[in-house]
Amino acid sequence: MAIFFKVETDKIYIYPLGGISKFNMPLNIKVYKEFLILIMGPVFQNIGFVLLKYLINDYNLLLKYHLGILIFNLLPIYPLDGGKLINLLFTKVIPYRYSYRLTIIISYIMTIIILLSNNKISINMILTYIFLIYIIRKEDNKTNYIYNKFLLERLLNNYSFKKSKKIKNDKSFYREKHNIIKVGNMYINEKDYLFEKYKKRWKNIDIKKSFCYNSITDVQKSMNVMGH
Repeated sequence: MAIFFKVETDKIYIYPLGGISKFNMPLNIKVYKEFLILIMGPVFQNIGFVLLKYLINDYNLLLKYHLGILIFNLLPIYPLDGGKLINLLFTKVIPYRYSYRLTIIISYIMTIIILLSNNKISINMILTYIFLIYIIRKEDNKTNYIYNKFLLERLLNNYSFKKSKKIKNDKSFYREKHNIIKVGNMYINEKDYLFEKYKKRWKNIDIKKSFCYNSITDVQKSMNVMGH
């Protein structure tokens, strides 16, 4: 599905309880496209399970591992698929930055619940808990970077949205909506607002030249130069 939407797979991380695919995907990609890409992971895992059950004698063991990995990957913990899916849902109703932060908070809470709900504390459980805290914390630390990347994409690319939303500041940008920011007694187009925002913060960067950027890679490079 990622190939169908011309989205490249950047990295695949393999962990004891499953894997995480990192896509070279714009943060402003249409929600339905990201949704289809995300659900393809569980779909292909189920297809693989159906094929393997005819090749492996111990069906119960295969089923145990299959369900374990599937359920773990669908937990509402970012950046697991379950966490990405709830983040996607939140972006439909609340601003992008708040949806990301809410998803991170839910991830922490869910991890604590997993730990407290286990009657038997084992080495595997402790390692799983440490792993979950590590990946959540890693994503938590990238909040400002991710949000600036989200805004820069909107500045450097031409997106077309059917709906508009009046907002009070640049922390309240919505995904899949054209944002109109209130400044004093007037409202400013998001492109003009973001141009002024980044022109002030990074005076050594010629933002006008950056309008020729049309890929997520170029946005990433500009963020690296600006010092996220």
